[in-house]
Amino acid sequence: MRLSTKGRYAVMAMVDLAKCGSGRPVALSEIAERQEISLSYLEQLFAKLRRAELVSSVRGPGGGYVLSRRADETRIADIILAVDEPIRATRCSPGSAAGCTGNKSRCATHDLWEELSNLIHLFFNSITLADVADGRVLGKSGVIHQHRHVAAAE
Repeated sequence: MRLSTKGRYAVMAMVDLAKCGSGRPVALSEIAERQEISLSYLEQLFAKLRRAELVSSVRGPGGGYVLSRRADETRIADIILAVDEPIRATRCSPGSAAGCTGNKSRCATHDLWEELSNLIHLFFNSITLADVADGRVLGKSGVIHQHRHVAAAE
């Protein structure tokens, strides 16, 4: 499963805003330059983030965007869902009785992928924008991956 650029770029831009904004409005052109994201693409994403009340726009000279709430109150899942990024590993619609196979039945591994979707959502919901901006997401999965290689070598 891959998170599309919509979700990844929205999170990147929001982290940039949290780190560089410090309460002052930040122009999207600044974020676009720092994060190497197309300005027109950011404008589309920020329109959705504004509708979800995650950011507010400030007009006029020195204008731009500010966070609508504190970074420690904004969950990564909020950002991803605001830009219409589904958090799911199945091809089926969540909660639908119809499956993803040609005859609309559920595939043999449906429950496995649905549970993965739930875990991904729980993970994104457990991490705040402040956690990412302050470097508190340390990647423990890398430690597990390294441990497996050490155990296999023994």
